[in-house]
Amino acid sequence: MPRYRLNINGAPREVDAPADMPLLWVLRDLVGLRGTKYGCGEGLCRACTVHLGGKAAASCQVPVGEVGARPVTTIEGLGEAGAALERAWIAEEVPQCGYCQPGQIMAAAALLRAKPRPTDADIDAGMPNICRCATYVRIKRAIHRAAEGK
Repeated sequence: MPRYRLNINGAPREVDAPADMPLLWVLRDLVGLRGTKYGCGEGLCRACTVHLGGKAAASCQVPVGEVGARPVTTIEGLGEAGAALERAWIAEEVPQCGYCQPGQIMAAAALLRAKPRPTDADIDAGMPNICRCATYVRIKRAIHRAAEGK
């Protein structure tokens, strides 16, 4: 079985895994970072969103053999950007069940990095994540709140 050297949340990690093992399962089962959630396994719901090389990616669709030297950031390693979004999420009472929220926050962080003052249209285009509880209006308000630094 191949050994992969990964940069996860700023720390080097080595894992033995088949090349086609999805990054999601490497993170959850081999590294023990369970904040990234399994949703559909097809890359549609985006509950498994992480940052790969600074961009939002559906980790269920990225084989570990294709990660290479790109750094991986999970919800556990998001730092202040994650804390600011979490504060906005709480202020706007976004979560209902909460299951998709790590992926939502990861997507929002990538969006805000690319567009620090997003419009509603930017948010609609930059947030492909599905929320079964349909808290999209609150998610949009929380992203605006985080962008304003509130």
